[in-house]
Amino acid sequence: PTNSKTTGQWHSMKGSAKETFGNLTGAQSWAQSGKQEHAAGEAEYDAAQAKGYAEGTKDRVGGRKDAVVGALTGDRQQETAGNVRRDKGETQQNWNKPQ
Repeated sequence: PTNSKTTGQWHSMKGSAKETFGNLTGAQSWAQSGKQEHAAGEAEYDAAQAKGYAEGTKDRVGGRKDAVVGALTGDRQQETAGNVRRDKGETQQNWNKPQ
């Protein structure tokens, strides 16, 4: 399965709720299960964030290269496409920047 920031957050929140319920009711199996689900959710979120940042870096660098080559060769279409890819990569990096 692919890591997802959304499902990671969901499992993190769900795990926290289960852990809290278990602690309030004395149901240690719920508390332990919730703690594990919370940790797994956090790990999934972090993995998806790192993957997104890496993909953004790849697009940013590749786009910059295409823009420069396009500018040097006079290929405005390649230059424009490279700038768009670079901007997309930069946005993806910013969105996935570790806190």
